[in-house]
Amino acid sequence: MDWLWIPVTVGAALAQTVRNAAQRSLTGEVGTLGATLVRFLYGLPFGLLWLGAVSGSGGVALPATPPPFWGWVATGALSQIAATAALLRAMEERNFALAVAYSKTEILQLALFALLFLGDPLGPEAALAVIAATIGVLLLSPVDRERPFATLARGLASRASLYGLASGSGFALAAVGYRGAALALPEAGFLVAAATTLAAAQTLQTAALGGWLALHDRAVLVRVARQWRRSLLAGFMGAAASAGWFTAFALEPAAHVRTLGLVELVFASIASRRLFRERLSGVEFAGMSLLALGIAAIALAR
Repeated sequence: MDWLWIPVTVGAALAQTVRNAAQRSLTGEVGTLGATLVRFLYGLPFGLLWLGAVSGSGGVALPATPPPFWGWVATGALSQIAATAALLRAMEERNFALAVAYSKTEILQLALFALLFLGDPLGPEAALAVIAATIGVLLLSPVDRERPFATLARGLASRASLYGLASGSGFALAAVGYRGAALALPEAGFLVAAATTLAAAQTLQTAALGGWLALHDRAVLVRVARQWRRSLLAGFMGAAASAGWFTAFALEPAAHVRTLGLVELVFASIASRRLFRERLSGVEFAGMSLLALGIAAIALAR
């Protein structure tokens, strides 16, 4: 089982890529918040089906969920919503690219939060992998192709960067919360623990975001309901991606999982070169090389 988290994480990254594409295709009809709700609302039935399948196939009763489990789930679910809101707010800033670049510090922040809140160790090899991957992602972020790090340093105090850092913190806390929730069910087995965490998180997120929209923008809910056929793909792929992430979190420290999950960017780069004949600049090539090094190191670190 020591290696199982690797293919599960890669599969989650692939499913997330498809989900992102499906969500983007819905944004024009239902708006950004509506497309975000689709991920939870239409993913919830599939999450519940997965929970029933993994518990029923093994003849395992659903686990009791102690208060610490719900505390971790709430931390993960609400942090994920807050991180998305911070990123959306960053999109409204003039320097959107700078905000996105700072949001990519999620992996570095995750390593720290996981150590502080969960006691997840980070050995020297894993730490170097996380740092290399983070630098690689920053080099790939479209801030300034000629002077990327100088631009990041100058923009540190800007509102765009602060929103980006907040977004990265939120996504990092979400990963920590989901791993903490799975670890709070030690008797359930990793598959049932992950499926229970997913179902609980999606239920809470659907209620929170759906309730907010019901109070502030009911028209979005109507548009989301009308787009149910197209939303099913986004919901299914979102549930599949989350199932993969949560299962990997139950097996391996969250910093390792999210670092390996950056393989999604490698897939995107390969597709870009193959399909659109786009070429990497020198800075982008260095970033991709560091990213690949970090991914390989985290997969082999033991």
